[in-house]
Amino acid sequence: MSTEENKLDNPVWNSLHESHEKYALDYNGTQFYNPDYCPFGGFSEYESTLKSADEYASLCENFFIVGEKPKISDTLKINKELVCLQMIIHKKPQINFDSEIIKLTEEHSEELVNLVNLVQPEYFKSKTFSLGSYYGIFNNGKLVSIAGERMNMNNFTEVSAIITHPDNTGKGYAKQLTSHVVNTIFDEGKIPFLHVVETNMGAIKLYEKLGFITRRKMSFWNISKKL
Repeated sequence: MSTEENKLDNPVWNSLHESHEKYALDYNGTQFYNPDYCPFGGFSEYESTLKSADEYASLCENFFIVGEKPKISDTLKINKELVCLQMIIHKKPQINFDSEIIKLTEEHSEELVNLVNLVQPEYFKSKTFSLGSYYGIFNNGKLVSIAGERMNMNNFTEVSAIITHPDNTGKGYAKQLTSHVVNTIFDEGKIPFLHVVETNMGAIKLYEKLGFITRRKMSFWNISKKL
């Protein structure tokens, strides 16, 4: 186990201080991803979110601050608290791969964005694809299932965008793609982690079967301008 696992307690902040530094917008105590890549922020100084959230709202009307509840001004509102389980895995899953897994390239980016936003709108932006490697399974030439990488630190990489088209569920695609991404991260000498909404019991059960354990709960605070 990494001695730096406590960095996962503030995953956005630490990603933007480490492997994803080039995507960071720094607001003196709060850091946000460039909104073209990911509408996420994290903070180390509680008071800093009051001003930084206002400034970021001029660039990105709807966004998330990850971690403790942020302080925001009267011009903004918290739409919801999305409570997730932060899960981590410490060894490679042992499964059978019976589908062809393709590493996605720039030519797949539009199809990738469309699939994610069909199932999980709000999170995936035009350049999120650039944050890590993404993999897919195709059926009759159509991209039907994906998984990839999002937040990235020196020692940890987040598995993200585990999505299957509703017409293609129940075929083991998510299990295979998640395992493939996890194994790739381990091969790079890093530890995989992920976030899953605490009420998504089907996904949680799958991840537990692969060897993920729950490390803690993590809140994603959805914020936007008041109308």
